[in-house]
Amino acid sequence: MYITVRQAAEKWGISSNAKKPEDGRFRATESLLTAIDRKKRELDTRRPLTEGERERLTEEFIIEYTYNSNAIEGNTLTLRETDMALRGLTIDRKPLKDHMEAVGHKEAFDFVRDLLKEQVPLSESIIKQIWN
Repeated sequence: MYITVRQAAEKWGISSNAKKPEDGRFRATESLLTAIDRKKRELDTRRPLTEGERERLTEEFIIEYTYNSNAIEGNTLTLRETDMALRGLTIDRKPLKDHMEAVGHKEAFDFVRDLLKEQVPLSESIIKQIWN
């Protein structure tokens, strides 16, 4: 059985035409641009990055990228568990499939990075290699 919004509001003693609250996640474009400019200035003060900093940022990116990409597909590993799986550890009570997806995603990412370094042109054969 379904009830209307008005019926639910009457049942719960609230107004059915209340003004929707502002969503604090979204701000005016100006404040977003100001934040971007501030972060860009902060980043510029830290340049040039050392080799160690670049490696650390790259590693963090790969872990988060792998986690987010796999989570979208239903992978149950947490961000921390994804990090551990990429380091060769297995997580108790987590499907082997989830571990293999994380490792496979990272290997595909590394393969594409190597192709970029070598400036290999994109072809059907390369796309098939990435897919497999």
